[in-house]
Amino acid sequence: MNSMYFTEEHNLFRKSLQDFLKKEVVPNIETWEKTGTIDRFIWKKFGDMGFFGINYPEAYGGLNLDLFYTIILQEELQKINSGGFAAAIWAHVYLAMTHLNAEGDEAIKQKYLAPSIAGDKIGCLCITEPSGGSDVAGMRTTAIKEGDYYVVNGSKTFITNGVYSDYLVVAAKTSPELGNKGMSIFVVDRETKGISATKLDKLGWRASDTAEIAFDNVKIPISNLLGEENQGFGYIMQHFSLERLVMGVNAHARAEYALEYALKYMSERIAFGKELDKYQALRHKFVDLYADMEICKAYNYSVTNKLNKSEYVVKEATISKLKSTKMADEVIYECLQFLGGYGYMEEYPMARLLRDSRLGTIGGGTSEILREILSKIIIDKKEYKPTT
Repeated sequence: MNSMYFTEEHNLFRKSLQDFLKKEVVPNIETWEKTGTIDRFIWKKFGDMGFFGINYPEAYGGLNLDLFYTIILQEELQKINSGGFAAAIWAHVYLAMTHLNAEGDEAIKQKYLAPSIAGDKIGCLCITEPSGGSDVAGMRTTAIKEGDYYVVNGSKTFITNGVYSDYLVVAAKTSPELGNKGMSIFVVDRETKGISATKLDKLGWRASDTAEIAFDNVKIPISNLLGEENQGFGYIMQHFSLERLVMGVNAHARAEYALEYALKYMSERIAFGKELDKYQALRHKFVDLYADMEICKAYNYSVTNKLNKSEYVVKEATISKLKSTKMADEVIYECLQFLGGYGYMEEYPMARLLRDSRLGTIGGGTSEILREILSKIIIDKKEYKPTT
């Protein structure tokens, strides 16, 4: 099946990425999980290897490769057993940088996108608010124009890379009276006066820094506006497709990793005179889980193929995240059970996998919100159209 989408060049890229992660990242994971801080050197190494520029223009240091290279990056990041590290990377590349590339003018791309691709600057995307959660339209943060500046007031929460990033891509209401039609997006330097960040303590994703961010009369030059004023809601909705697909891919990849690890354990673990993988009840449970993972994986590849051809996939990407994240939670829960008491021990990967996976059905739009979006598309026949 993979040959439908992956060429020999893709396979060579996967192997080089695996080697890089094994050498440069894996030896540091336990330290980063304990400290909650990812050392800056690794960002530069990722940049030097071209991993941040996979699907970005060559003019800014990117490689301009197809979307299946991105899929490979996401899959392999899930298989080093640090959801936090993986999240920090993809939040930079596929949340913050996506807006810079799509809506930024040439000056912004030179100042922020090019160094982001090189690994010299780290970005974060600030949308979710303490009072709103998945309700993007209910955003309260404002950016009111005063002369040559916008003045931003409000707060954001659950922001990945929210403490250690160099710049923030921020959504705010420029015309609050217009509701979601009065929203805009800006890029903001971290050192701008009036920005403060508080690090949050989380169940999982321990290696990444997640923050609540406050904006107190933060002055942003008009030139830092991304795209057109009051068009931000459309930009956000349009890019949610990639974010949700990435989260769906992440889910099938970590489920696959859990199954591979569990099967190896079951083939070696002997109970009552034979290996665990010889017991019918466990064998049948395992293949049911494997089948669920394969179905999601095949679906996610098909959605990737559509998005790679620039098709509008809001429905398909929403389904990808909804079903794949639920599947991953179920698979990892059962794989922990296969390991028995050892599954509950921190020295084995399942405990961390279980914690990290739990965020999948919450971040990027909760499963409840996704079901309502799909209800509007499928039942109410609502049409979502790309921003022109």
